[in-house]
Parts: sequence; structure tokens; C-alpha cells
Amino acid sequence: MILGSILGAVTLIALWYVSLYNGLIRMNEDVNGKWAQVETQYQRRVDLIPNLVSTVKGAANFESSTLEEITRLRSQWQTSTGINERIETANQIESTLSKLLVVAENYPQLTATQNFQALQDELANTENKIAVERGRYNDAVRAFNARIKTFPANMVAGSLGYADRPYFNAQAGAEQAPQVSFA
Repeated sequence: MILGSILGAVTLIALWYVSLYNGLIRMNEDVNGKWAQVETQYQRRVDLIPNLVSTVKGAANFESSTLEEITRLRSQWQTSTGINERIETANQIESTLSKLLVVAENYPQLTATQNFQALQDELANTENKIAVERGRYNDAVRAFNARIKTFPANMVAGSLGYADRPYFNAQAGAEQAPQVSFA
């Protein structure tokens, strides 16, 4: 009887551990999946950059430094590896694209072209998708980070080598968005 009770307790503990372990694995994979969706939308934006640069170069005597910077950042995005590096590069791209669009307003012949307007619309659509995917990623990170910090999951998470995942935070100064006209 005592042996049966001990065996039952060990079985319950093992089942609990397996359940906790599998739950942490699922949460980690959910964060990875959400990050992949963020990257997909960023890649979509990065893929629009060559068309935007070509359109701007062809329609206006534009600031070459801005065009060079956006091209450099596009290359940096494609070679960056870690999540933190990708987040930083994405924030820099966002800032430079905003600057590019604000400066483009000084060139009415550029902003009036159908190609530029189509690219602006596509960028706006992509930015909306990025915002949605960032939110989903941050929600998954919040749940994961909270779970790996709570007892007893923190012991299992530690044995798996899990640590806090980074949030996708707005860059400094993002609360002062530039005025961009899509007219």
C-alpha cells in the first residue's frame, strides 16, 4: 500500500513535470512563430525599399544621404541575425523611411506620381501589418516571460535554458511621429 502510494505520487509528479515542460516548449514555439510573422512583415517592407529608392531617384533631385542610408539599412537587415539586432535595425529603417517620406513632400512632382502613391499605400498597409504582428509578438513574449518567472515553472525553464525574451519596444522619440501627408 505504501509502495502504491509512493508510485502514485511519483507518477503524478512525473505527469506534472511533463505537462509543465511541454507547456513551456509550446509557449517558446509560440514566441518564435510570432517573431517569424514580424520578420515576414519587415521583409515585405524591406522588399519595397528598392522600388521606393528607384522612384524617388527618378522623380526628384533627392537627398542622396537619405537614399544611401535606407539602402544601407536594407542590407544590414538582410545580414542581421539576432532578435535584438533585428529590432534595432527595424527601428532604424522605420525612422529613415519616415524621414524619406517627410522630405518627399517637398517634391510635389514626386508625390503626384502614381507609382509613388502606390508605394506609399503599400508601405502604409505594411506598417499596419507590422504593428499588428508586433502586438501579437509582445503578447506572446509577455505570457512566456511571466510563465518562466513563476514558481515552479522557473525551475523547469532554467533547466531548458530559457531566459526572458525581448519585447519589441518603440524607439526613443517615436511618440513624436513626423507628419506625413498621403495626399
